[in-house]
Amino acid sequence: MSACDAPSPLRQSPGLPKSAEGDPVFVEPWNAQAFAMTVHLHERGLFSWGEWAEALSAELHRPERAEDGSDYFDGWVAALTGLLVSKGLADADTVLTLQESWKRAAEATPHGSPILLENDPMRV
Repeated sequence: MSACDAPSPLRQSPGLPKSAEGDPVFVEPWNAQAFAMTVHLHERGLFSWGEWAEALSAELHRPERAEDGSDYFDGWVAALTGLLVSKGLADADTVLTLQESWKRAAEATPHGSPILLENDPMRV
């Protein structure tokens, strides 16, 4: 079995939307990218499965989360960000600045065009 064939424990994340076959389901491309980034960072040893499960569970159980799970991957990204910040691997202010820049870029991008950070009208 190759490393690509070995199932990741991240597939068992609580509340992860799955198909009838048990495969992860991603509504938006960024959901899959967030999932893949998390798998990659875990496999690189930046955090343990237990640390990830604890961070994700805490984020998904916050009272402001949508009861229907529609913001699941927002919680996923928040958990990943919090975990990386707490380990000193990311700076919270830098992450927030990038999030705001991506949002402005998305708002400035014509429908159907790729969203690029260069589209942020405030990016220098």
